Amino acid sequence: MDPDEILARKAGDPLTELARQDLDPLSVEECQARIGALEAEITRTKARLTRAVNHRASANDLFKR
Repeated sequence: MDPDEILARKAGDPLTELARQDLDPLSVEECQARIGALEAEITRTKARLTRAVNHRASANDLFKR
C-alpha cells in the first residue's frame, strides 16, 4: 500500500501532519525521543489491532455455532 494513500485521508489528520513535519531542525536527542514516541505508538496500535482481530474471531466463532 502506498503511504500517500494512507496519509491522504483527511485534511488536518494527525498522522498526515506528523509525516509532513520538517525533521531538519531536530537535534539527535530530539530525533531519538521522536523515534521512542513513534515506537510506543506502533506498539499501542499493534495491541489494538490484536484485540480487534481476536474480538472478530470470537464473534465469528459465536455465530458459527
